[in-house]
Amino acid sequence: MAPRPAWKGYLKLSLVTCAIELTNVVTHADKVSFHILNRKTGNTVKRIYVDAETGKPVEDGDEIKGYEIEKGDFVHIEEEEIEAVQIETSHTMSLDGFVDKSSIRQIYLDTPYYVAPADKVSEEAFAVIRDAMAGKKMAGLARIVLYRRERPVVIEPLGKGMVLTTLRYDNTVRQPETVFGDIEAVKTDQEMTDLAELIIDKKKTKFDPSKFDDKYEEALLELIRAKKAGHKAPKAKEAPKPSNVVNLFDALKKSLSSDSAPTKSSPAKAKPAAKRAKAKSVAPKRKSA
Repeated sequence: MAPRPAWKGYLKLSLVTCAIELTNVVTHADKVSFHILNRKTGNTVKRIYVDAETGKPVEDGDEIKGYEIEKGDFVHIEEEEIEAVQIETSHTMSLDGFVDKSSIRQIYLDTPYYVAPADKVSEEAFAVIRDAMAGKKMAGLARIVLYRRERPVVIEPLGKGMVLTTLRYDNTVRQPETVFGDIEAVKTDQEMTDLAELIIDKKKTKFDPSKFDDKYEEALLELIRAKKAGHKAPKAKEAPKPSNVVNLFDALKKSLSSDSAPTKSSPAKAKPAAKRAKAKSVAPKRKSA
């Protein structure tokens, strides 16, 4: 069964318009999830709203949204009134500008969605917009109302369809300098950097998401299987905790020698670095950091 669209509307490039639908890229259908039960009866429980002052349950028909304008003073907003709030981006995404996708800093990228034509009539216009962006190697900038928030987005070709990624607003993103500003500038030892580069070369691989596995999820399933079979929970295995490196150069050398994977670095680069490492090992011992 095809996944339910997260949004339906129109994609617009100048006077060219086509009907589209967005589908979530990510699914959590197969993730382990737990229900809350009554320990005494084993029955599932449900959450209910209660009046904060009286403590009495509130019936569904008596629930209403409120916006606090002053402490304890709320404006009541009906659900239908919220639904009636419509702006152009509620139903139409206009491609207002085009950028190189790589120019968008990763910290601004949020949630991805697949974009596909919503009907047969829209397929040709959709394909023209997609192929034009692919030909220019550009991504389109637009805005969309999604889950009752207007969000900036970037749209780019992906195979026969397109992918849309919502973007974070600048005022919601902590800039790197607010976190990295206190990190002192360190002049690194070139020989140690060379060793680290060799380790990276030996660990070069191809991106293959099918090889990602969730170890924590597997541990949870092991717990569930044991409990289902009437056994005690598996004994907890304490995960090893690394400590700070005392001698960085020695740690790099040991890392290099312990990795048996064949190096993909060029012989011209690997040989001098290996020789330097060997010479360093017979040199007077460096002071510990």
